[in-house]
Amino acid sequence: MDKNSYCVIMAGGIGSRFWPLSKVKRPKQFLDILGTGRTLLQQTFDRFKQIMPADHVFIVSNLEYKEIIAEQLPEIPVENILLEPLRRNTAPCIDYANFRILRKNPDAKIVVAPSDHLIVKEEEFLRSVSQGLEFVASNDALLTMGIVPSRPETGYGYIQSIQKEVSGYESTGLRKVKTFTEKPDLKMAKVFLESGDFYWNAGIFFWSLKSIMNSFEKFLPEIHTMFKEGEDLYGTDKEQDFIQKTYGNCRNISIDYGVMEKADNVYVLVSDFGWSDLGTWGSLYEQLAKDSNQNTVTGKHVFMYDSSGNIVNVQDDKLVVLQGLKDYIVVQNENIILVCRMDDEQKIKQFVNEVKAEIGEEMM
Repeated sequence: MDKNSYCVIMAGGIGSRFWPLSKVKRPKQFLDILGTGRTLLQQTFDRFKQIMPADHVFIVSNLEYKEIIAEQLPEIPVENILLEPLRRNTAPCIDYANFRILRKNPDAKIVVAPSDHLIVKEEEFLRSVSQGLEFVASNDALLTMGIVPSRPETGYGYIQSIQKEVSGYESTGLRKVKTFTEKPDLKMAKVFLESGDFYWNAGIFFWSLKSIMNSFEKFLPEIHTMFKEGEDLYGTDKEQDFIQKTYGNCRNISIDYGVMEKADNVYVLVSDFGWSDLGTWGSLYEQLAKDSNQNTVTGKHVFMYDSSGNIVNVQDDKLVVLQGLKDYIVVQNENIILVCRMDDEQKIKQFVNEVKAEIGEEMM
């Protein structure tokens, strides 16, 4: 294993679109929503530990999930669990991890990945990750992974590439990035699909520690300066107090907006390894086994009649009988039941906000 390879897994989201199964006290990354016996976070860790030592993997998450992470990933040193007191999007959490890795290895090359994505073709994924790490080790580059689109998806961001192979990397699918585009409407998504030079943005990044820290210094100096002030405190018993104070002053900004869309040394590694960001119940439905009526059911005592195209997830051995439903999401968790049309799943986040405003955080 390469002694300079490191991984940062971002695990701080609350997964509100998977409510009520995903709740603030235990979001979707800590759940076994695929029925594999391993949570999404554990599956992500399992992949990366195949190509780097376990103590080279860092988890960045919210302070309230410290015990859950330690319980689910006992192989990771406790000091590799970086705890954010506030949610400030991806840029601050990445720069925090940069300074922690700097203490261990200034020559590090890093892959940054979300904790809750589905990877079907694991061998192909690991091959792409190795290619990405190799590229950034010898090039001053910020690299992102682009997924070959299979449909005009409106729920993903897109990356447009310059259709010219990178010299010396002709066989790897490396391209220079031309533009980043946020979630398009259906008409534009169809144009992107037909053009052949747009890819889904998987939110997986590669860079050398030197390149990403230079980029933060250039494009997000206010964030970088704050984290740099604690350079002598990382890895000590004073670190958490410093982070507590620093995060209160941090901007809420993504690495995409803050760095990737501004830099001119950005590349995309075009890949196809059966990827899904599992961002919605609909995306999960696509991945699960279905019965003859195209229903996918999780639960011991669920009876379906005259129903098709539904995703049903029932916890706690509850008895549920459903009749006459077509293309619905039905979820029960503890004392909460959600019934929602699949076509309206983007409204779930709105439902969560309205329930929170009406009855408070205890149901979230």
